[in-house]
Amino acid sequence: MLDIIIASTNKGKIREIKNLYPNINFISLSDLDFKEEIVEDGNSFIENAYIKASYIAKKYHKITMSDDSGLSVRALNYAPGIFSARYAGNMHDDNLNNALLIKNLQGIDDRYAFYSCAICIVLPNGEHYEVIKKCEGKIIDDARGNGGFGYDPYFLLPEYNKTMAEISLEEKNKISHRAKALRALEPILKELELKYGY
Repeated sequence: MLDIIIASTNKGKIREIKNLYPNINFISLSDLDFKEEIVEDGNSFIENAYIKASYIAKKYHKITMSDDSGLSVRALNYAPGIFSARYAGNMHDDNLNNALLIKNLQGIDDRYAFYSCAICIVLPNGEHYEVIKKCEGKIIDDARGNGGFGYDPYFLLPEYNKTMAEISLEEKNKISHRAKALRALEPILKELELKYGY
């Protein structure tokens, strides 16, 4: 089995990744009791994903996967973007982030938005792979659904007429930005399994 560190402590994110690739032994930063703050000072989702993955790969000498994902809203000049997790401040509070998002959209008809997910895999030797995918939808004023995390209760998928928080994990793993990015990595993960699996 291939060991890969997921450079994250986000339980929702880790659950989605593990669900898609049950044959890989994913190790979270919580499993490693990692408490450091990695400064993500990149200018794009890909840059931030690479910063996290390369730092952890070097520290633990293991293959590391990191994703940087977020919401971009056209009417807000594509904010919150790379600042999605700390849109309302450094508390990383979903409720405060969502409240600020809805407040900033009051009186605006254009609600088009998309989630982006950039994933970077870094090997201890510095070799790396990256991919970015998106999922389109629109922002609604009232939260719907109890699943998902982050902005999911406000992110409406027009083709389902449901928010990302109302669909099942199985459905989400077919259409979400993270699922698309992870599926795009499948050939790379298979190659890594052949080379480094046990």
